Amino acid sequence: MSLFCLGFGNDVDYSFLDVMAKENKGLARRIFVASDASVQLQGFYDEVSSPLLLDVDLCYPDNTVDLLTTNYFNQLFNGSEIIVAGRLSDNDIDNFLVEVFGKGPEEDFQLQGQASAVDWDLLEKSEVGTQEEKGNATAKALKMSLQYSFVTPLTSMVVTKDGPDSPLIADKLTESQRQKAERGSGSTGHAATSHSHSHSKHTYQKAARRIGSSGHGKIHSHSDVDGDPHFLIKLPERGDTLCFNIDDKPGTIFNLVRDPKSGFWLNGQIIGKKKVVPDGHISTYFGRFGIVHQTFGVRLDVTTQDISVSYDGKHVKLLWSEITSLKEPNLDLRLMKNCSLIVTLRHSVKFMVVRHTKVWKKRHYQQEYLGFYTLDSHLLSAAVHGLLGQFYHGVEFEVTNSEKPDATMYVKGQALNVTRHWQKDFSRDVKNGENVSCWFVYSNGTGLIDGGVSDYVVSDLFKTV
Repeated sequence: MSLFCLGFGNDVDYSFLDVMAKENKGLARRIFVASDASVQLQGFYDEVSSPLLLDVDLCYPDNTVDLLTTNYFNQLFNGSEIIVAGRLSDNDIDNFLVEVFGKGPEEDFQLQGQASAVDWDLLEKSEVGTQEEKGNATAKALKMSLQYSFVTPLTSMVVTKDGPDSPLIADKLTESQRQKAERGSGSTGHAATSHSHSHSKHTYQKAARRIGSSGHGKIHSHSDVDGDPHFLIKLPERGDTLCFNIDDKPGTIFNLVRDPKSGFWLNGQIIGKKKVVPDGHISTYFGRFGIVHQTFGVRLDVTTQDISVSYDGKHVKLLWSEITSLKEPNLDLRLMKNCSLIVTLRHSVKFMVVRHTKVWKKRHYQQEYLGFYTLDSHLLSAAVHGLLGQFYHGVEFEVTNSEKPDATMYVKGQALNVTRHWQKDFSRDVKNGENVSCWFVYSNGTGLIDGGVSDYVVSDLFKTV
């Protein structure tokens, strides 16, 4: 019998859950509150609901391999891997026999780098067993970490730079230390060389803040568009959000993201409100997205009616009423309930498209429209641009009198009048959304976006030039 543990949020004692799962032939996973919990739960279920092998035992000839890591595994799940590492006793051996025993169909295995795998195997052993066994495993892991310059919860890294400033220290924290550090600062550090762990958590937090604010590291944002249409530029490192609207006539197509280096393009077409109000003003929304990844040969045509997917010479049409998935080497597509589509393009980008149905009961009509949410864009190149893409690597700005609803924003060498607005964000709650406070930039984002809004108009939904 196996025990699987889930930990929700940052307040749970995840280390306890992890040890309890390991001692009972199971797995532990954290469910992050900042993401779509239902997607994470579905992913965890998809992993553990498909065991391929049970009681997997890899046996090596006697006197052939030293320093062997764990070679017995309770189960192998679909989509997971088994890694066994060791050191050959005789470097002149070209090949040797490995026998794999298990309950289930025959399965391949792979040997990978000895030092790193041994190190993490010892770290896992340092959490389970008697006090003496834990101490021995910890000592061995520390020795190997220092020998091979690995960064583990037992070691730290030092960032050095030219100038009089002292080196910055960034640790790889244990689970409990990481939780406390996140609660205190919400930051993480980056660094480069390993040494023995002798620095306090306070030093780590201070260094992480200095690194995050130095301007030398990349700052990533989440750029989204929804509503009629509202653009949201969420900047987690700043703890703030910028927003602007785009007004144009129905049928206009805008380039939202273009990254020639990776081959990813996103264009969106404006549609008008079905029912025109008496004053003649036409509310507009995004009603169709054209998404292309030239390198992978992937093309998606997303409308308010259906989703057309083309890849490797194949064509699939999906309806928003379906709950289904499509998994290929370079494409992972999941159509979820509440009309949300999550797409991952390998080593490129992850995004979500939401189809909304807004109903005016008293006026007896409804409006369907689309929202686009960037979930992960950090692998796109520095050349990425477009109405959304230009903000993927952040934007520098300052706001004066930020405690007031009306303020002045200094951005890209200009002073802009901005106002505190509230916009709906559906990235975490697809059904109801959540209100997000943002600094609203007037006149189609003039001064915030590069150039004018007309510079982003394209002639075709799938234009990639």
